[in-house]
Amino acid sequence: MAVPKRKSSKARKNKRRSNVWKLDAPAMCRCTQCGSFKLPHRVCPACGYYKGVEVIKVEE
Repeated sequence: MAVPKRKSSKARKNKRRSNVWKLDAPAMCRCTQCGSFKLPHRVCPACGYYKGVEVIKVEE
């Protein structure tokens, strides 16, 4: 069984793990009703529509 000869330092350990925890930018799509950007599968915050149906009344 392979055993490390020396203790790996905290810096080396953290360098090795650094690429795992990067976050991706959220996916954005255009609203079919008003054309503003919104998160997919969510109600549009600008117009209040979801899949062509008004879900929330938005005051302008």
